[in-house]
Amino acid sequence: MKRSIAFVALSAALASFGAFADASAKQPAASNYEYGMPLDVAKVISITPASNAADCQVGTAHMVYVDHQGQKREIDYREMGNCSQQ
Repeated sequence: MKRSIAFVALSAALASFGAFADASAKQPAASNYEYGMPLDVAKVISITPASNAADCQVGTAHMVYVDHQGQKREIDYREMGNCSQQ
């Protein structure tokens, strides 16, 4: 009896681990934006600006959004730093 309970518990644990692995596998990696690439943006979730935005340099920014089919997508793009001239 104890072996069957342990077997059921182990099976349930492995099945739940497989579900987590499938969920992470379905998330696509961030793609890189290229000029003229069509984007299907229904809602922007977050935008992370380029890390060197204060240096007046071009850097890589990151956007997470949902398309019109409800799929969560991520894209990296280049942006000019936001610096002020004195």
